[in-house]
Amino acid sequence: MADRHLIDVHVLLVQHDRILLTQRRDIDHPAFDGHWHLPSGKLDAGESALEAAAREAEEEVGVLIDPADLVHVHTIHVNGSGPEPRLGLFFATERWAGEPTNREPEKCSAVGWFPLDNLPERLIDYPASGINAYRNPESFSVKGWRTQNARTTV
Repeated sequence: MADRHLIDVHVLLVQHDRILLTQRRDIDHPAFDGHWHLPSGKLDAGESALEAAAREAEEEVGVLIDPADLVHVHTIHVNGSGPEPRLGLFFATERWAGEPTNREPEKCSAVGWFPLDNLPERLIDYPASGINAYRNPESFSVKGWRTQNARTTV
């Protein structure tokens, strides 16, 4: 068992009840290849979670976000979504500059808008949890742990 937890940041770009998703291109983890995900990444040393979320959105889909425009919508403590447990922070915004495009074609095969009430079937479970918590306000959840009855709603 790993002795640390990674911190992931996820960005929900929301426009007219639609959300932007990216389709993974993942030869290292074929189980995720072709599945949809949110723009996301790991928190780097020396940056705040809001700065990391804005950075990841720019790196992955080319939009500029003022970190002050990001609203925390969910935190999930996940085990089993990768080699190490992780804490996922989900931030939503309806404000950004630029048109989303695929800025990482080596990691992403497509970018698309989806209605919040009609998400693609091949959506990775981890980001799906954050999207569902955004739709049905839930501030915290756990996933993949033996005891999963910790739930807090707003």
